[in-house]
Amino acid sequence: MQLRSMTIEDYEKVYDLWSNTPGVGLSEADEQHEINSFLERNPGLFFVYESFGEIIGTILCGTDGRRGYIHHLVIKESYRGRGLGKQLVQRCLDGLKKLNILKCHLFVFANNEIGKGFWSGTGWQRREDILIYSKNI
Repeated sequence: MQLRSMTIEDYEKVYDLWSNTPGVGLSEADEQHEINSFLERNPGLFFVYESFGEIIGTILCGTDGRRGYIHHLVIKESYRGRGLGKQLVQRCLDGLKKLNILKCHLFVFANNEIGKGFWSGTGWQRREDILIYSKNI
């Protein structure tokens, strides 16, 4: 297994993993041209785990200049429990630290029990004081 930076050439395999993983929400923002733009704005903050040519893990990370945001941490089910997710998260956090970003947020669907368990089990605190509002523009 190899942990490496994601490139746009990985997109089809990455999208296939996302679309076949329960708890991952996909939208127009996950189309190839959108991911490419996000990748270009946040170099060095997207990572994949690859095994024999198959993408088995992903994480996207971005920043608005003040805070970091993690998206689509996904580990293929048969590879879970090996610490791969923790390693991907640490790579992102290390990248954010290099940019002097000292706080990171992420979004988890309320019904994603596996995701909620992972994040709370790795030291992330659920915020009860913030509501998220969204608007399509």
